[in-house]
Amino acid sequence: MSDFEILIDAAHARGLRVILDLVPNHTSDQHPWFLEARASRDNPKREWYIWRDPAPDGGPPNNWLSKFGGIAWTYDDHTGQYYLHSFLPQQPDLNWRNPEVREAIFDVMRFWFQKGVDGFRVDVADHLLKDPLLRDNPPNPAWHEDMDPVARFVEVYNKSFVDNHRAAQWLRAVADEYPDRVLIGEMYLPIPELVTYYGTPEAPEFHIPYNFALIESPWTPEAVRCAVDQFEARVPPWAWPNWVLGNHDRHRVATRVGPDQARVAMMLLLTLRGTPTIYYGDEIGMTNVPIPPEHVHDPVEKNMPGRGLGRDPERTPMQWNSSPNAGFCPPGVTPWLPLAEDFAECNVDVQRQEPTSMLSLTRALIRLRRASPALSLGSYRPYEAPQGLFAYHRQDDGERYLVALNFTAQPVAWELPPAWRGAQPVLSTHMDEPAAIRAGTLHLRPNEGIIVRG
Repeated sequence: MSDFEILIDAAHARGLRVILDLVPNHTSDQHPWFLEARASRDNPKREWYIWRDPAPDGGPPNNWLSKFGGIAWTYDDHTGQYYLHSFLPQQPDLNWRNPEVREAIFDVMRFWFQKGVDGFRVDVADHLLKDPLLRDNPPNPAWHEDMDPVARFVEVYNKSFVDNHRAAQWLRAVADEYPDRVLIGEMYLPIPELVTYYGTPEAPEFHIPYNFALIESPWTPEAVRCAVDQFEARVPPWAWPNWVLGNHDRHRVATRVGPDQARVAMMLLLTLRGTPTIYYGDEIGMTNVPIPPEHVHDPVEKNMPGRGLGRDPERTPMQWNSSPNAGFCPPGVTPWLPLAEDFAECNVDVQRQEPTSMLSLTRALIRLRRASPALSLGSYRPYEAPQGLFAYHRQDDGERYLVALNFTAQPVAWELPPAWRGAQPVLSTHMDEPAAIRAGTLHLRPNEGIIVRG
């Protein structure tokens, strides 16, 4: 705890905020609460978790599936009932319909807020309040054998159940007891449903319901523009957008789109309207690392091997320098997951010295964004552009920027709108002389993104 207090003070002294991960949906099966709950049916903590008698055939109470494979219920021999776990059997779900549970979690939040924490990223925030009748989920008519087994049923009753918004409002009310705090909700939902988790001005929910549209969209200018325009159209006028390019559950950006397009993707992320989220290592272009079977740790891969659902490849050690273990842990220590083979070349120390590196590009984009009201706070407007190009402008009062992103490995020429023909190039993803503007036409090189100032 003293280390954490030092961290908070040192971060705040540098103008940095510290956000913690809050996991209110479940605990460990070794947590004192659950040890009490499974001790007997009449234990005071019994109703802190979700227990049910077996179905008439002796099986689980319903057809809900665990995200990590298999049924979402485990039978407890000692008390003769099943308990619910949306994830591993070692992660029993808390009963959020019990006010004692809610108050216990709120006390956890207040403890960390009082320590100076600036906010929480709320894990699986759309799972907290399930259907009280525990009804079976309906079959998914689109499911086939090659899909994630969890998708066999449409998660109607165990995920984003209609009154789960009450849980989001309760969490927000606690955050609002403290000034200048942020609440971020993690949920994989389609945009029309996701934006409902902003709540309303009278009943606010998450400041930022994580928007994973860039992770889940095909990497084409048409699909990306469609995702951006759809989100922009649906974000409430009083709310603030956000964008996530990579995370711990999906393949790395440079693996999904290739190293050249990863630079274009970073320019997209840091010039769209809204709060950007960068996954560690993407700022240096880290890629997925092949994980031999004997080194697999992710329970998804262990429980459903061979389906390509394992998340270990994008969770390998951060590559800080060229020393053994890439500076992630001391020499002689075996890290949790193997290192990328290219860590001696692809690391922070090396890229710090290279003016055209991915790290240098990321830093240049962040500097420009911070210095520019148009890029940090301004409006967004897309343009019709040639095939292979996604273009839009950002504007705030008298300042404006045009962003043009070439999603192809071919050069693209674009005759600029009249209002932009006198614009000046500011920054290219190539980190050299920006693309040329000649006679009112912008010439983009293969895999190039460009920012121009109007």
